[in-house]
Amino acid sequence: MSATNGPSSSNAASIAPAQAGYDLYAVIGNPIAHSKSPVIHARFAEQTGERIEYRSLLAPVDGFEDTVRAFVAAGGRGLNVTVPFKLQAYALADRLSPRAAAAGAVNTLRFDNDGIYGENTDGIGLVTDIETNLKVDLAGARILLLGAGGAARGAVLPILERGPRLLTIVNRTASKAEALAQQFGQAAREAGCALSGGAPEAVEPAPYDVIVNATAGSLTAEVPECDPRAFGPNTLAYDMMYGAQPTVFMRHARSLGAKTSDGLGMLVEQAAESFRIWRGVSPASAPVLAELRAMLATPA
Repeated sequence: MSATNGPSSSNAASIAPAQAGYDLYAVIGNPIAHSKSPVIHARFAEQTGERIEYRSLLAPVDGFEDTVRAFVAAGGRGLNVTVPFKLQAYALADRLSPRAAAAGAVNTLRFDNDGIYGENTDGIGLVTDIETNLKVDLAGARILLLGAGGAARGAVLPILERGPRLLTIVNRTASKAEALAQQFGQAAREAGCALSGGAPEAVEPAPYDVIVNATAGSLTAEVPECDPRAFGPNTLAYDMMYGAQPTVFMRHARSLGAKTSDGLGMLVEQAAESFRIWRGVSPASAPVLAELRAMLATPA
């Protein structure tokens, strides 16, 4: 049975319970109208027969916790969390997964008898998209991560868990990349991975297997600083951003001969992981990704 897209809410007091026989879930953010999560989870529910009602929930910038608690009081079972609330969700959680603890941010909340459980599915969404959908093996790979903000932080541990040979993190502010490399030093040693962080000058002048753009540069049409020799014909240049057209980073990488992908698959795969955490069922992501890709290609 399919999920239904209930009305958005900007007032915590107005949250209504789910229809009889359904469990209530939502994506919370500000803004939120653009979110594709209701479509994604509706398709997952149709596939699996899970009886869920999934809404978009607009929370006041200064009212995240009040909105969450009102949602729980209305019978809410779980939330996807988007901008600008991932750090607040991290602080609100009673328990954290290792991935969320390492990321310092939460994008998935589950409410149960033990309180509020916080998870970060962004990184696992990234590696699943790269390995399963794009057929690029991260084990033994040489990987370059551009950026050292929240998006990069959430990706490091899931990448290391795949056993790459090399992971280099670069950032315009070198100290941030160095701190990130230091934070994950033990995990890198356990994975047998050479991990380092520094300024863009730390990029090796030879092609990497995978380059991940975790900066927000594509939002401002800015290409992150990176030695062009890092891109080769067998390099996958992956931008966490996505849109109807290739991002400026993707266009730049293509001009240097690399293969490219945007982050739409990451969006779908992180949602699939959230669904599994909530329902104990793994949905098929490929048809949902294909549908979203077609939606992006169709003019509004």
